[in-house]
Amino acid sequence: MKRIMLIAAAAAVIFVLSGCESWDRAVKDIGSNINGLDRKAEVYDQNGNVIKTYSGKFDVEVNEYGNKVKFDINGKRVLIYNATVVIEEQEKE
Repeated sequence: MKRIMLIAAAAAVIFVLSGCESWDRAVKDIGSNINGLDRKAEVYDQNGNVIKTYSGKFDVEVNEYGNKVKFDINGKRVLIYNATVVIEEQEKE
């Protein structure tokens, strides 16, 4: 009986959390850390012009000061310092 109650309680917690945006973000973060996500990263100069675009499956790391973005794509490491970088998840086709 205790086992059934424990399973029911766990299912209720998962059901309640599954509707929360923070839960959805946490699940996406875990998936991103494990497999990466299909993303597009655009790097802008100080005038707002796109200077480089990257597309593919990669995970992104930003340092604590927000001035460095790091990711690996196509077997190469990309480090971007002191630039505006916009990273968007690509739609699944």
